[in-house]
Amino acid sequence: MKQYNTIKTKYPDALLLFRVGDFYETFGEDAVKASRILGIILTQRNNGGDRTELAGFPHHSLNTYLPKLVKAGQRVAICDQLEDPKQTKTIVKRGVTELVTPGVALNDDILSSKSNNFLCALHFGSKAYGIAMLDISTGEFLTSEGSAEEMDTLLQHFNPSEVLISKKHKTDFAETFGTAYHTFLLEDWIYQQDYANESLCNHFKTASLKGFGISGLTLGIIAAGAALHYLSETEHRRLQHITSLVRIGNTDHVWMDRFTIRNLELYQSPHPEAVTLLQVIDKTKSPMGGRLLKRWLAFPLKDLEKIRGRHKSIAYFLEEEGLHRKMQERIDKMGDLERLVAKIATGRINPREAVQLKNSLEAVVPVKQWMTGTGNQAVDAIGESLDTCEELRTRIKEVLSEDAPVNVLKGNTIAPGFSAELDELRGLATSGKDYLDQMLARETERTGISSLKIASNNVFGYYIEVRNTYKDKVPEDWIRKQTLVNAERYITEELKEYEAKILGAEERILELEQQLFSQLVLWMHAYIHSIQETAKGIASLDCLCGFAQLARENRYVVPSMNDSTALHITQGRHPVIENQLPPGEAYIPNDVILDRENQQIIMITGPNMSGKSAILRQTALIVLLAQIGSFVPADEATIGMVDKIFTRVGASDNISLGESTFMVEMNETASILNNLSERSLLLLDEIGRGTSTYDGISIAWAIAEYLHEHPSRAKTLFATHYHELNEMAATFERIKNFNVSVRELKDKVLFLRKLSPGGSAHSFGIHVARMAGMPQQVLHRAEKVMKKLEQSHSSEELTGKLQAAASEMQLSFFHLDDPLLEEIKDEILTLDINTLTPVEALMKLNEIKRLLTKNKKATS
Repeated sequence: MKQYNTIKTKYPDALLLFRVGDFYETFGEDAVKASRILGIILTQRNNGGDRTELAGFPHHSLNTYLPKLVKAGQRVAICDQLEDPKQTKTIVKRGVTELVTPGVALNDDILSSKSNNFLCALHFGSKAYGIAMLDISTGEFLTSEGSAEEMDTLLQHFNPSEVLISKKHKTDFAETFGTAYHTFLLEDWIYQQDYANESLCNHFKTASLKGFGISGLTLGIIAAGAALHYLSETEHRRLQHITSLVRIGNTDHVWMDRFTIRNLELYQSPHPEAVTLLQVIDKTKSPMGGRLLKRWLAFPLKDLEKIRGRHKSIAYFLEEEGLHRKMQERIDKMGDLERLVAKIATGRINPREAVQLKNSLEAVVPVKQWMTGTGNQAVDAIGESLDTCEELRTRIKEVLSEDAPVNVLKGNTIAPGFSAELDELRGLATSGKDYLDQMLARETERTGISSLKIASNNVFGYYIEVRNTYKDKVPEDWIRKQTLVNAERYITEELKEYEAKILGAEERILELEQQLFSQLVLWMHAYIHSIQETAKGIASLDCLCGFAQLARENRYVVPSMNDSTALHITQGRHPVIENQLPPGEAYIPNDVILDRENQQIIMITGPNMSGKSAILRQTALIVLLAQIGSFVPADEATIGMVDKIFTRVGASDNISLGESTFMVEMNETASILNNLSERSLLLLDEIGRGTSTYDGISIAWAIAEYLHEHPSRAKTLFATHYHELNEMAATFERIKNFNVSVRELKDKVLFLRKLSPGGSAHSFGIHVARMAGMPQQVLHRAEKVMKKLEQSHSSEELTGKLQAAASEMQLSFFHLDDPLLEEIKDEILTLDINTLTPVEALMKLNEIKRLLTKNKKATS
């Protein structure tokens, strides 16, 4: 316990698994936690009068229990026996060999094959933030810096398992980024530029970081240094597979804020049973491809040439169907090259995985041949990046048995014929059975005991067993070793000599196999970079082949990408919804045309459940798919490059921060309006519905008008329940009205889900309530109330305000002599304010304002 307490003091924040013989034990508070998380028995032991909680599990069950602890958010220090207990007469030397945390894990049972396991380090600068993402299991190391909003988006994209922050910013992190992430606090001194530079340069063995293109990212470098420091602190120092530090370019990819990522349900959803876009489009066959596809989805391209290159590759695989099928079959046979390389670097690769690496690289050989000289530039480029590592494959084949075990201690790891000494020792060990059979026959004949048996156990080694019936026939030169109820066990000098020879051979075999395998792993280090480059090429190829399969199975077409700002989708479909429809039911496609000159804003009205939100989302997803290089679900699509996608879809409270549905909605909308660009695509669904009707109408109207008048003229789909907004099309030339049509059949409503020109006048909310099974009494009452409200379709309060505003405007114009203003004055004086609806009054005021603005410009 003294030894345990000394080690535990060094790792106070970790749950310590303390190896004792064949068990990993936990004590005290650690035992209480382990018992609760793992569901194992909690016992107590007296130590010098003190009662100590105790819980443990067999050492061979580590891979079963460790993932459960880490997934529960625990940092786990694994303390092993560092020497053979047989070789010491004092307490066995022990030490922590690995500290496993949620963000630092190499155990396959903890990792998800198609998802990265990122450790994030965040640095709080005075005006901006630095961020680093590191996956020790693949060697990926990324950095960036920017605003809180940009960091928030990166956190959402990468979804790190653990976030490192300095102690003094614990509260700041929670206030800015929430409490959903598992965080660990580091000492403040770790976040220093000089220390980070030194750590990174020492690791990469470079004089500076200029070669990585990150020399200007001071905050990002500090964060990266903190991440590297943490690996050292968690006993991970063999990191040869982390070969570069890559900048996450803020200007290279389509910008999507965290609201958009959430609303479009790209790779996660707040609804447990919802299907995400990633689940629908992921046709990859390898873990590397699956992880890369998620990255592509998070960072759509803005480079037309790269996008067109991917489209051309998909077209090539669609034309060459037989080759495409063979390619996917080969990729399917490959192991996770990236994580196998990490295991080489960290010394954790086992013999079976080394053979798997060799087999995976052999599967690359025909792929490289098929992808060379195709005439398709993008395909050929991937082919050139593949290295089949012939010398490495040959060496592994020479050294390891094809059926090598997982654990080198199991034996039969090294191939026959590689080591003469090993072959000789194996011959000695395997010939033992014949020798024992000969000895047994000889002694049986000499003694006349027909039931003699030669066997062995771990306590006494080899022995001859004689049943008590024949005890009197035992020769004098046999030595009694053990007495049983019905028999006696003996040894002879010959048997002792044989045992020493055999046991010596078996020990030497294991020792030699371990030595030869360790030498092989060390030699493999020279191929780390080559295998990583090949893994990247295979991952890209896997994604492109997956896109081709997706296009073939779902009738996707190649989009025409250009540098304009227009968007023209013919018969577009929602990729997720159409995939979830019952067999035989077809998705109703729709056309969407948006541009900055004629049809900038489409105002979509229609009843609940008619499909307004689906049309909004499918437009964004089609653009997104096109810019990650995929074909799209449509009959035809011409897409001008989009640089930002914003959505304001759905409603949710943020009660923990004291924010209502309406406050969340306004926060998200404000973020959109403050970040517009001329290439932005906006999807606004039910803006203003979180407040009273006329407040909502006023806000929605003002937002639509702002977007129309904004210099960027951002392309916008605006779905709304407020049919009054249809009036805007008469005043604003680039706002066009569309509706999702329905057909009324007596008491039923048939949703046609077709987008048609013109506005809609009804919400059919009561019809939807009837479909939901609302009691008839409630439905009848709702219809009566609705009729009353429709008869008095005005708000006295709002009408009064508008009347007062109009009267004030009348008075202010009386002293003006300008002919235009005289015309406006006459028009106002002839208005019958009492008959105006609130929206008509708003429109009239807006019309007058526009005339005055034009007049002011002309005068100046």
